[in-house]
Amino acid sequence: MVAGFLALRLYSVLGKRTGHEQPLPKPADERVGLSPIPRTIDVTPEVREVSSRSVEAGAEAGLRALISADPSFDVAQFVDGAKSAYRMILEAYWKGDEETLGWLAEDDVRNAFATAIAERNAAGHVLDNRLVAIERAVISDVTVEGKQARITVRFDADIAAVTRDQDGVVVAGSMTDAVETHDIWTFARKLRSDDPNWKLVETDEA
Repeated sequence: MVAGFLALRLYSVLGKRTGHEQPLPKPADERVGLSPIPRTIDVTPEVREVSSRSVEAGAEAGLRALISADPSFDVAQFVDGAKSAYRMILEAYWKGDEETLGWLAEDDVRNAFATAIAERNAAGHVLDNRLVAIERAVISDVTVEGKQARITVRFDADIAAVTRDQDGVVVAGSMTDAVETHDIWTFARKLRSDDPNWKLVETDEA
């Protein structure tokens, strides 16, 4: 039921209008609705309107190609959804919730998370992390190849990170000092498919 709820939530935030392990910041020593109305080339002003806030200049050409292929795509809704997915995926990883990660990430990324979780468990460590704030989320790249679309988002966030041992003793990090993190995540989706969800397919650090 939890996985189903999360899938529906991701649908609502990343699939509107038809949406690695996260390294521990270094411690102190972690639609289906009505058919969309076709647009004309006047989508260009929409891209310009959000470019300074949500889209880097280098991604605008790819974004236009995406909107041409899928006129229902909405930049602002996607970015909001990407933020929600960022939080959900990090929290699932920190908790070791592999079932939730399976709904939100493609196989390669999910397997990387699972490997990291297994190594963490073998060491007897527990992550007590908290996403304090997402300071900025901006689309840095968009590509459309055939029926596949990929959107890369840069996240600048503050994370309070603590690693505890089996007895709850802190072995690294601090909950009082948030660490600045800069992540680059890529989401992908097959255009005009029955599944409106965007899934995490690649992660990196900025």
